[in-house]
Amino acid sequence: MRSFDRVVFMPAAEQTSTPGRYREAASTLARDVALDALRELLQERNWRNVTMSHIAKAAGLSRQSLYNEFGSRRGVAQGYAIRLTDAFVAMCETALYQHENDASAALRQGFSSFFELSGLDPLVRSLHSGDAPEDLLRLITTDSEVLIDRAGERLAETFQRGWVGASPRQADVISKSIVRLALSYIPEPPDDVASAADDLALLLTPFIDSIVGRN
Repeated sequence: MRSFDRVVFMPAAEQTSTPGRYREAASTLARDVALDALRELLQERNWRNVTMSHIAKAAGLSRQSLYNEFGSRRGVAQGYAIRLTDAFVAMCETALYQHENDASAALRQGFSSFFELSGLDPLVRSLHSGDAPEDLLRLITTDSEVLIDRAGERLAETFQRGWVGASPRQADVISKSIVRLALSYIPEPPDDVASAADDLALLLTPFIDSIVGRN
């Protein structure tokens, strides 16, 4: 057999998509490394005192690479906040799967886990000081739609696909309500995590139960 008979030709679409997948994977890795580096820096200093140069050096990236990924210092903070809300969504999804047909227990677990997670997060803790950085406060207040939309869309899929069986409209309402309520506690965390989670579950459970009861 001639050597060229053994050549396997890759379809054109696959040839063009493979480099794209590599770039996407490299970009995701760079973002994760940068956000991990930011978390470590925030263990030692306030957000006000963290520069792009500090983050780049701690992450082992060039400043230009950091700007390419996030666009600005505020973009880094937003990326960090998005990752935190993604973690909250994952906690809610886990709680829903672990407590099938028990909305109250699922909500209590989801909110309790988030309160504990955010209470330990260094960026969130910087909001609890007397001079909380305004750019961080805006991320969870006036500029919070990016976080709410992203987390709400993902959580809505779980409410539609899972045991709740919500319609797209119902899933959108409950998901965005959950995310908005969770974010509202970030600047002023609850004194009693369990009690706050119970209160939120009491508020939201009837809506979920009404959806399940109609299915």
